[in-house]
Amino acid sequence: MLGNTFGRLFRVTACGESYGIGKGSGLSVIVDGVPPGLQLSDALVQEEMDKRRPGVGKLNSPRKETDQCHIFAGMGQDGVTTGAPVGIIIYNVDTQDEHIDQYARYKDLCRPGHATYGFFTKYGIAQDWCGAGRSSGRETVGRVAGGAVAKEILKKEGIELICYTIQCMDIKAKPMSYEEAKANYRKNEINCPDLEAAEKMEECVLKIKDEGETAGGILELKIKGVPAGLGEPVFDKISALLGHALLSIGAIKGIEFGAGFEVGNMKGSECNDEFNKEDGKIGFKTNNAGGILGGISTGDEIVIRLAVKPTPTVSVKQDAANMKEMEVEVLEPITRRDPTLLGRIYAVAEAMAAITVVDALMMARGYDSVCTADNKWREI
Repeated sequence: MLGNTFGRLFRVTACGESYGIGKGSGLSVIVDGVPPGLQLSDALVQEEMDKRRPGVGKLNSPRKETDQCHIFAGMGQDGVTTGAPVGIIIYNVDTQDEHIDQYARYKDLCRPGHATYGFFTKYGIAQDWCGAGRSSGRETVGRVAGGAVAKEILKKEGIELICYTIQCMDIKAKPMSYEEAKANYRKNEINCPDLEAAEKMEECVLKIKDEGETAGGILELKIKGVPAGLGEPVFDKISALLGHALLSIGAIKGIEFGAGFEVGNMKGSECNDEFNKEDGKIGFKTNNAGGILGGISTGDEIVIRLAVKPTPTVSVKQDAANMKEMEVEVLEPITRRDPTLLGRIYAVAEAMAAITVVDALMMARGYDSVCTADNKWREI
């Protein structure tokens, strides 16, 4: 299987499955490009891990995973990074035989909405049928651990980011500034900073859950403090890199920057962000571009919205494909699931965005250092 590494200078390589083989199975991540002297600890990474941990609250999967992480490489005796790759491991603790037996009963079935069919066509009968393997949402554990390292680097750069729910089904939150959203960040299970809308969203999800169904929605991600100049035209635009990172999350089915799809209903003069001068600095009156022009960051907030599909496992009968018999048969899944992914997936989006920005920073500064370097070294 290819494609388990993301990044160019700041590189994150993840491995692991939802169940794996026997006791001691788990997930891990290797983070390469971590600068020396960075203070890291299990507890610090755990703060990010807890955001996506299952088994907490009425809107999450009943799967009881503690998601306890442990940094096993890349740290010196003084509790700071050495410059070597940082390794983090998270063991599975809730791989119960009864759930493995459930998966075994329909291991030959390609379930509607799942990655099983694609995996079957690519890897055949050897594909991991237990808990969806690498296509399981549990795969994102390694991403969040790697993102925790990236966030610590961003803190030193004065860059911060948050992701939160702005829509669940047809219920929408009111527009909010970064500061307003941050004030109510993670104050409810669905992580919607509009507290009134959040209550309605949660009621909606529980109603849908009782029907045996699941709910989709939309996240908003804002990155604050990104310097102007990140992104490399033509193919490595910062928007393209962020798109790659965020669309690599299995449940993300759509992405937009700034005004997004609304630009299709705008005139050029309406879409363009006009310039202004404030406190002696040149800036913009609006941010329809979402902080990116020509694929390069402008210094404004980077604003992204993400469409999150409903959890594909439902208790409604649906037609599935039996790949062993090459027949279609009715399936009524009974495995554990989240009634909505909104209350956990935001942590994964934050992680992938943080990894991308750190990588872009390293690329930009590496390029700049060569462009402005004193060429006397060539004579040595």
